[in-house]
Order: sequence, then structure tokens, then C-alpha cells
Amino acid sequence: MTTAQRVTTKPLGRRLLNKVPEVTIYFWIIKIMATTVGETAADFLNTHLNMGLTNTTYVMGALLLITLFFQFRSRKYVPGIYWLAVVLLSVVGTLVTDNLVDNFGVTLPTTTVVFGVALAATFAAWYASEKTLSIHAVTTTRREAFYWSAILFTFALGTAAGDLTAEKLNLGYWLSAVMFAAVIAVVTLAHYRFGLNAVLAFWIAYILTRPLGASLGDFLSQPTDNGGLGVGTVGTSALFLVTILGVVVFLTKTRRDEIATTDSTVTTEDDAAAEPVPQP
Repeated sequence: MTTAQRVTTKPLGRRLLNKVPEVTIYFWIIKIMATTVGETAADFLNTHLNMGLTNTTYVMGALLLITLFFQFRSRKYVPGIYWLAVVLLSVVGTLVTDNLVDNFGVTLPTTTVVFGVALAATFAAWYASEKTLSIHAVTTTRREAFYWSAILFTFALGTAAGDLTAEKLNLGYWLSAVMFAAVIAVVTLAHYRFGLNAVLAFWIAYILTRPLGASLGDFLSQPTDNGGLGVGTVGTSALFLVTILGVVVFLTKTRRDEIATTDSTVTTEDDAAAEPVPQP
């Protein structure tokens, strides 16, 4: 066999390891709980520990950078590192929005538009560079950089849009959660019954799980006088963190959410034809 033949045929059988998990029911359970922890943990650190928004942002931002360093260094999907990064991004995304609104006086409509534009620009640059937005194809450092940038902006946008909705509609925590869950169900139905693009449906659902999780977190943690259940930020954060840890340990042992792709299947948008979204 010639050198040219070896170069041509070898990659077709070589399996590449994706740096993100498969989208299963476990993915959405951890994602929503991580979002809730992001909301309650940010409130706990900022208010109960009297760290303030600025100091809390510095501390959580440093922890996030350290975690992302190990995430990028890893050559495969590691559930513990990946989901720790998601939890920290949820906290930091919340803090970024809170800092802009509370410390710099930027209005919620403005922050919603700004983060919406930033997310759209990230998607545009990602697609222009890689010709795909599928999480099934995160197999290079550049794609992973686009992916985590998009995740950060989805959390920041979800926080701004969720707070804006809560203030304008004044629905309360439980009704807000139901409303966002209903919108996710509509998006899911549109995908499975009416052919809505899988990648588009996934990212819409991903953004909407942020205000959904925040509403659930507030419903559990806030006092009963404010319409919550009075569990508190400590109790809610602890409950959800223990649940996240349990699911992550399960996934680490079973490897049920690992994605394996080949060189011939990671470069086109068709890779995402079966990108799952939450089922209603």
C-alpha cells in the first residue's frame, strides 16, 4: 500500500471523541438543575455571604476559568469536568446580567437585546467557520471555543429575558415556570411533528431552560410570603447539587451519554439531523 493510500484510508476508521455529551433525558435534567443552582448559588453568595456582586463575580469567574482550562485540556468528554463548567457558567452568566443591571444601570430590555445579538453573532461566526452548529460535532478546540461562548451567552440571555418577563408579566414563580415549560413543549412538538430544524430547536430549548430553571429555583427557595415554598437558597442549592452529582456519577460509570463520531461525519450540518430536544 502506498503512502497516499494509507493517508486516504486510515482516518475513515479512526473514531474521534466528542467533547460534549449526547442529548438525552439526563442532559436536560442536569441542565435545568444546573440552571437552578446558578440562580440560587449566585443569590446565596451575593446576599447571604455578603460578598457582593463584584467579588462574587471575580471568585466564580476564576473558578470557571480553571474548570474550562481542564475542559479544554481533556481529549474527551469527562462528565465531572463538563458539568462543573456548565454549573459555573450558569452562575457567571447570572452574575454578568445582574452586574449590568444592578451595578451599571443597564435596563433589562437592553441587556436582553445585547445578549441576543451576541449569541446570534457567535452562532454566525461558528457556522461561517465550521459549517455546522451541531453539538454532535464538537471535536476540535475551535468548535469547543464557539460552543462554550454560545453557552455563556445563552445563560446571560436567559437570565435577562427571564427577569424581563417576570417583571413585565408579574406571573409569579410557579406560573412563570409553567409558561416556559409550555414554550419548550411547543418547540419540541414543532420539531417532532412539523419538522422544525433540530439544531434550531435544540438551541431554543437550551435558552428557555435558563428562565425555566430560575423560576423553579425561586419557587423553591423564596419565602412563602413571596410566593415560594421557603426551602431557602442553601437547601435548594444543596438538593439540586446532590442530584446533579448523583446523575453525573451514574453517567461516568455507565457512559450512556458519550458521543463517538468518525472523521467522515463531523463536518456537515447533516450530522445534527437527529439532535434531540425535550419531549413534551
